[in-house]
Amino acid sequence: MSAGAPINLTNQFLIAMPGMADEMFAGSVVYLCEHNERGALGLVINKPIDITLKNLFERVDLSLDRPELADAPVYFGGPVQTERGFVLHDHLASDASGYSSTLSVPDGLDMTTSRDVLEALSQGSGPRRVLITLGYSGWGAGQLEDELSRNGWLNVQADPGVIFDTPVELRYNRAMSLLGIDPSMLSQEAGHA
Repeated sequence: MSAGAPINLTNQFLIAMPGMADEMFAGSVVYLCEHNERGALGLVINKPIDITLKNLFERVDLSLDRPELADAPVYFGGPVQTERGFVLHDHLASDASGYSSTLSVPDGLDMTTSRDVLEALSQGSGPRRVLITLGYSGWGAGQLEDELSRNGWLNVQADPGVIFDTPVELRYNRAMSLLGIDPSMLSQEAGHA
């Protein structure tokens, strides 16, 4: 990456290269909610933890009146603020009222951190498709660009179908296929030609 050439990877997937040294991110696909000169924020979409949405809602004293969501897993979103929930979901219809704290990703999804989205889901409404994480992935200014330049990640335009319609164990390969890449063909070693 050339210095001074700003890149914006908002609404893209970061796909960990097979040789990713950081075990926390090995095999990860991250949906980037925001990327600018101050840094980046994303949610890992393919690392479920041992908590279901039903369990999570019970922990915050809410019922979950959406049976199709009850057994869905909560995901490890990243190592930052792991006690806090992040809800990745479809954009709300234009006539719907928004939530207290939502980041709308341009041409992408919404990411909400306020309890009101959980309350809406508990009442049987709220967004149609959701992925809920504990924690997020964050990079300081220039940090993600540095990791990209060292071949730590691949990036590609995000496809909501990978997040919401693809079984978790297939998300990494499906994200790679958006680039036309078969993961088995990639080397474990990073390098530059």
